[in-house]
Amino acid sequence: MSFRIRVFALILLVAVVATAATAWLTLAQVTRQVRESAAADRQDVARITEELRRYGETGGTWDGVAGTVRALARDTGQRIRITDGAGGQIADSDVLLGRDPRPGGTAPPLLVDPRPDLPFADDMGVHFPSQAKVIASAIAAYTTGVTYAACLTRAGHEVSVRTGHLDVPVFTDAGGPVSGAGGCVKDDGVSGAVLASHRAALDVCASTQGGERLACLRRVFAERTAAVAPQPLTVRLGALDDAGQRLAVGPTAAVAAGVAAAVLACALLLGRAVLRPVRALTAASHGLGEGDLDRRVPATGKDEIGELGRSFNRMADSLRASEERQRRLVGDIAHELRTPLANLRGYLEALRDGVLEADEELLDSLHEEVLLQQRIVDDLQDLALAEAGALTYHRGALDAGELIETCRTAHSALAATAGVELTAGSPGRAVPLYGDPGRLRQALSNLVSNAVRHTASGGSVRLELAEGDEMVRIAVRDTGSGIAAADLPHLFDRFWRADAARGRATGGSGLGLSIARQIVADHDGAIEVTSEVGAGTVFTIVLPGPRGSL
Repeated sequence: MSFRIRVFALILLVAVVATAATAWLTLAQVTRQVRESAAADRQDVARITEELRRYGETGGTWDGVAGTVRALARDTGQRIRITDGAGGQIADSDVLLGRDPRPGGTAPPLLVDPRPDLPFADDMGVHFPSQAKVIASAIAAYTTGVTYAACLTRAGHEVSVRTGHLDVPVFTDAGGPVSGAGGCVKDDGVSGAVLASHRAALDVCASTQGGERLACLRRVFAERTAAVAPQPLTVRLGALDDAGQRLAVGPTAAVAAGVAAAVLACALLLGRAVLRPVRALTAASHGLGEGDLDRRVPATGKDEIGELGRSFNRMADSLRASEERQRRLVGDIAHELRTPLANLRGYLEALRDGVLEADEELLDSLHEEVLLQQRIVDDLQDLALAEAGALTYHRGALDAGELIETCRTAHSALAATAGVELTAGSPGRAVPLYGDPGRLRQALSNLVSNAVRHTASGGSVRLELAEGDEMVRIAVRDTGSGIAAADLPHLFDRFWRADAARGRATGGSGLGLSIARQIVADHDGAIEVTSEVGAGTVFTIVLPGPRGSL
């Protein structure tokens, strides 16, 4: 898989996982806190309504309830506003806490009724006259008791309450004797006229049955105690500008930290995957810079990093091969020049010491040796210029047939001396080329002279010219000893000779084929070689025609 695709996939995976984890954790946190907030709100509502109901039930009045409202508002953070049945405001927590009253919230109002809910039985119709007497007594007892409790509350006394007959509360002074508490007196006696009035009011329920009778009895109880009992309150909670419960910072920070840790871990994995081969490449490149040409990097992957490693290894191989070629070149040059220079030195010292006489034959031999050394130096210069792309070319139109005929004429004397037949064949018409006539003649001459040297007396060398597929082919075919297949890859190496026994006089400088290949390559061509041991060798110069060159 491509490295870019892997990086993209990893980044995409990190982004998706991070987003999903953040969304899920945030949703879970918000859901949990919303549930907790709703539960807390329900608890606050239950607490507020219960404490207000208990205050009215115990105190017998709503006087002094402002202190309870203030305390509840501080504890729950709710804005509490209570009104009576007529809509008159009894207490507002904003005012009690020194704030400007805020607009009320949208929550529905709550009803708080501190009056007792008497447990009337469904079979009241069977014993109604006797039960009516009992209920009338309960009404009278509650009326007396709640009046006493209200008096105690207004006097600042704590009221204690317990459940009596028919669940009617019984009020007492929790701080002392029942009688004379703050000027409040509890009258336990009830006049017969009062009881008769209560029973008469209950008689309207005698003709009703079931649930209708129960509703009638409760209505009569409420009406007969309305003058003294605390009336139901309307409680409104909240305000329009309430911020509500905020999300906790701790869980949010934990979510962010967890996602950041996951992203950091993935980034570290990605960084290790990327930097490991990069570090290896860096170390190897430093080694190459310090001369360690054997340094290589592992390159097993098929992605861009693996391809980079393989490219680096190929570059290192190329540098090492270049270094080896340079060493061989220096050694070859030293080898080629050492022996002839030693010979020249020996002859010159002998002449100086009078050991030899400077006759014409000796001077001609020394002059020929100098010319051979000059030829090697010239060939080295030409090859260096050609490989550096600095060899000068004077290109123009030329005839390939004329080129091979000129080379044949120039090497006729050499071939005749060697006993080799040198011939040339052409299509009988002009074969146009575009290039440097002098340099192309130099390349072809190197091939021809090489063929003549490697062809035994009685053999032949033939120059052939052909064209086709917009290419011009100039072949140098000899009947020499041929070249082994194992030696063909080394033909164009500098100072290389197929026959190690050949010297400079019979084997040339060892640079001719290298120079010829470079000149042909600079003309966008190539040299092809085919050979058979014992049958001969064919060197073919392949050059583009005029249309391929212009």
